[in-house]
Amino acid sequence: MAVKIKLKRLGKIRSPHYRIVVADSRTRRDGRAIEEIGLYHPVQNPSRIEVDSERAQYWLGVGAQPTEPVLAILKLTGDWQKHKGLPAPAPLLVAEPKAARPLFDALGGDDTGKGEAITQKKKAEKKDEASAESASTEA
Repeated sequence: MAVKIKLKRLGKIRSPHYRIVVADSRTRRDGRAIEEIGLYHPVQNPSRIEVDSERAQYWLGVGAQPTEPVLAILKLTGDWQKHKGLPAPAPLLVAEPKAARPLFDALGGDDTGKGEAITQKKKAEKKDEASAESASTEA
């Protein structure tokens, strides 16, 4: 039985996320898996990649063959280099925590509302025009 390390697709139509699984090479893409060893969420910025390094090393050691996308992920995490005895790659990019509302706070805004509209209502403009016309006809 040939064993592959491949991606199992989950998620909605335009919002995919994947699980890195070990499965028989004859099973379908989203079929039954022997073991799940990681996650891959490409839509997030930066992409979320989590791999159980110990299990990945075990399966690579017993002869499981990674598919091309999984091989690229394993190279990013450094598991492939560890398996082959190569030097480790640079660390992965970690998302920085976002400030609550940087642009709003930079402009000096406050959360207290004024309670009134900025522009005048349309009815008030029509009444002003009507009163102006009647004043000009009376004069």
